[in-house]
Amino acid sequence: MAAEFELEIARQVWENKYRAEGEKSLEDTWRRVAQAVASAEDHPGLWSQRFYELLSGFKFLPGGRILAGAGTQKQVTLFNCFAMGLIEDSLDGIFQALKEGALTMQQGGGVGYDFSTLRPRGSLAKTVGGIASGPVSFMRIWDVTCATLLSTGTRRGAMMATLRCDHPDIEEFIDAKRDPQALRNFNLSVEVTEAFLQAVRQDTDWPLVFPQASLAEGVGAGTVTRDWPGYAQPVPCRVLKVVRARALWQKIMRATYETAEPGVIFIDRINRLNNLSYCERIYTTNPCSELPLPPYGACDLGSFNLTAFVRDPFAQNARFDFAAFTELVPLAVRFLDNVIEVSRFPLPVQRQEAQAKRRIGLGITGLADTLIMLNLHYGSEEGRAFAAKVIKTLCHAAYRASIELAKEKGAFSALEREKYLAGGFVATLPEDIRQAIAAYGIRNGLLLAIAPTGSISLLAGNVSSGLEPVFAFRYSRRLQLPDGRCAWLEVEDAAFRLWQKLKSGAPLPPAFVTATELDPEAHLKMQAALQAYVDSAISKTINVPEDYPFAAFENVYWRAYELGLKGCTTYRPNPIRGAVLLAPPETHCCEVTREGD
Repeated sequence: MAAEFELEIARQVWENKYRAEGEKSLEDTWRRVAQAVASAEDHPGLWSQRFYELLSGFKFLPGGRILAGAGTQKQVTLFNCFAMGLIEDSLDGIFQALKEGALTMQQGGGVGYDFSTLRPRGSLAKTVGGIASGPVSFMRIWDVTCATLLSTGTRRGAMMATLRCDHPDIEEFIDAKRDPQALRNFNLSVEVTEAFLQAVRQDTDWPLVFPQASLAEGVGAGTVTRDWPGYAQPVPCRVLKVVRARALWQKIMRATYETAEPGVIFIDRINRLNNLSYCERIYTTNPCSELPLPPYGACDLGSFNLTAFVRDPFAQNARFDFAAFTELVPLAVRFLDNVIEVSRFPLPVQRQEAQAKRRIGLGITGLADTLIMLNLHYGSEEGRAFAAKVIKTLCHAAYRASIELAKEKGAFSALEREKYLAGGFVATLPEDIRQAIAAYGIRNGLLLAIAPTGSISLLAGNVSSGLEPVFAFRYSRRLQLPDGRCAWLEVEDAAFRLWQKLKSGAPLPPAFVTATELDPEAHLKMQAALQAYVDSAISKTINVPEDYPFAAFENVYWRAYELGLKGCTTYRPNPIRGAVLLAPPETHCCEVTREGD
């Protein structure tokens, strides 16, 4: 059994996270998953074999919930994460939202919430006259609930909390994780609007507001009209505080510089480019931010392992097999589309949302190792051009496959063709794809997302995660065991291990570069090169050296916006955040990993 795993940690990941009772090999796991997903087909035997061939050799890595739960008797969902419904600003509404989140986490799904609907701390309610304790205080209840539910599981708690940049409690939210023990199960992100960014540039006042309808009479000074979660149209909001926009922006920057949180999501860009903006509004993301989602939307994830398509690695004629890659894309689209049919859902409304829009998140992993095997430097123009070609190929093949599925099985029910074709991202697709959508519809509302792929990349032999650069070629990794204990295991990067096998003793060529050796601009440019062909979003950590000047750090976020990204997350070594990775003594930095699986 051990022979199929090159690394001990890969075997441990399989046994602790993905192996079902009675399975003696990884092939057994692949057969179980393939059969379960094929059960949605009219000819399950045929598709089971095809799906098995897709999974074998680690060519395609389904999201961890699929690997762990498909074909088992466990009462679990196959979706990695969910955005939850808007939280009604009442005690009943808050605890109903908490209950929904608890039920979702109990079945293995991470959750994302926008807390902007909750009244700010100290404000009077219009109805009962009670004084609100504010969103951050209620986030602590979610945090305790998550820790309690997942305290003995092998999957770490995963929650995202977002708050609007004009909510009166935004300053408290920004600093919420300066206490290293606070909100340990949350990732935090500020919803940054384009109006706010303009105010920052102009160094003008920035009003912090809340909908007038939810506040007692006479609260606040002045009224402005704003879009707000829970309202179909812009509504009158009372101004509760006025700050300088630039000072608030620098408060965000200073907090993330010192604690790695909060991240920033460019919420207006997300909604403007959303294929489904005609029928939904997005307020939050899944915990790793690669999927901005509407209320009750879900992550149906799977990633191509790009290293599986490299031919003659490290040789002068090293190449990527685009034909073999493209041939498998329709199979992966079909696989993830079937997951919608065979999965359990913690809540009926989640099933309704998934089946109406049929979102999938097809992505990649192993990009950095693939570049190394092809003798391409991660920070080079040539490296970015290759990566963009891969994602462009994936994008167009996936859209064409989804159109073919629509011919066979029907388009997603929420499709309105003219409005869909008017979407900002769909407008960039080749004309033949647009014409085919007009003629036949499309099966899936959105198709692409690049997730962190932490554990499934380890399972595949520790290929580099998602689009991230290699962290280190040798390091120690913390693995949580089923009994709650943690073990540290020594691991080697897949490309490094292959080099040692093929070129034993030869010095490493320049393409062997790690995350901390790259300038933040190189990280940003790679993410931007791929974002142009990803209809959802990308989970990416921009590594920043400990001694990086604050002014330069602040500019990273401006560059993220200028380059067209949908959000930005950075990591600078600091004493507040713990690590799951430890590099050997010669490297000086560790990173936070946001596992999507």
